[in-house]
Amino acid sequence: MQILVQKFGGTSVQNEDNRNHVLKHIKDALVKEYKLIVVVSALGRKPDPYATDTLLDMVDFPANHNSKRELDLLMACGETISSIVLSNELQKNHIRSTALTGAQAGFITNADFNKAKIKEVRPERLMKEFETHDVVVVAGFQGQTETGEITTIGRGGSDTTAAAIGAAVDAERIEIFTDVKGIMTADPRVVPSARPLDIVTYTEICNLAYQGAKIIHPRAVEIAMQAKIPMRVRSTYSEDMGTLVTTSRVQENGIDIPDRLITGIAHIDEIAQIKVPMIEDESRLQSDVFKAMAEAGISVDFINISPSGVIYTIPVEAINRAVSILETLGFQPEITENCAKVSAVGAGMTGVPGVASRIVQALTDAEVNILQSADSHTTIWVLIKEEDIKKAVNALHDAFELSKADPEQV
Repeated sequence: MQILVQKFGGTSVQNEDNRNHVLKHIKDALVKEYKLIVVVSALGRKPDPYATDTLLDMVDFPANHNSKRELDLLMACGETISSIVLSNELQKNHIRSTALTGAQAGFITNADFNKAKIKEVRPERLMKEFETHDVVVVAGFQGQTETGEITTIGRGGSDTTAAAIGAAVDAERIEIFTDVKGIMTADPRVVPSARPLDIVTYTEICNLAYQGAKIIHPRAVEIAMQAKIPMRVRSTYSEDMGTLVTTSRVQENGIDIPDRLITGIAHIDEIAQIKVPMIEDESRLQSDVFKAMAEAGISVDFINISPSGVIYTIPVEAINRAVSILETLGFQPEITENCAKVSAVGAGMTGVPGVASRIVQALTDAEVNILQSADSHTTIWVLIKEEDIKKAVNALHDAFELSKADPEQV
């Protein structure tokens, strides 16, 4: 038995017209004699009535008085409704289908409500359903604890659901359907000349996702990579095969294709830079600052440490808390708000001289001021002002000729 996992996001199942495209993809897979596990997100986006954020508005979130456990009960409703609606339409089209909650599909999580971690997937019920059904529609984003408490697994959780199920049943492939043609060289809303990529490695898309590309959740990619299950990122509204995510571009093509110098440009906005200068005789500044941030649950990024002090970035919503904490400790932080992080990602940059120089030159020519920079083997990051995002991303996209079908390799 060949099993295919398909995941459809909220806009794909939002209304009957969109669901007709979903039905076509399901029918195409059934013609190829696959058994299908279809993972769905909640119907649409706010203000649609059953979108997750709309449900949260019903309890005045975040000013609500509910416990996190109760919020999970509420948030899980959107995906459950979606699974039943789609299963109904499949049956109306004479397709043998049934719907399962995440718990019924075998998802066991810890009890960290609102951001639970999957401990294991027990697929016995899923496999049993294939004796009488060709399609099992699973509510994404949710599971249950060993004691039966309903949990949700955080934003992007439906992608993670699809990957975890794919790994548990040893699926032939995982297909992530979205509203774009595949994984793009940059956000097409920012770079009009951005183009879809035919093939990327797990590592490349993980890096792009962590640096702001919102096409797929990075945890889902990590799960698929560990299980060595290929993924495809496709458009719900097209028959195009989209982007294949696999272990090796060489392995997939059967020829020696060099790694791309730069695969894509990603960005994250709504962050702030904090500089904490060294105070005289304060030798523990570095450890005190980051310990205080950790204890307050504030995520830090883009860290530079030197004898003169520390520099790092945080999400903009954490500014007031961070400043209050630092001032209580006797520090005098300098804050730069309205920043953005722009990242150039590419496996081919490792060991290649001149990549950073080209990035700096491109941004200088575009009159974009670099506030901070860092690099790894496969990614170079720069911190800029948020108002310069469009200029910066387009400048880097052009500098590495990413609009071309075969951009520069080395």
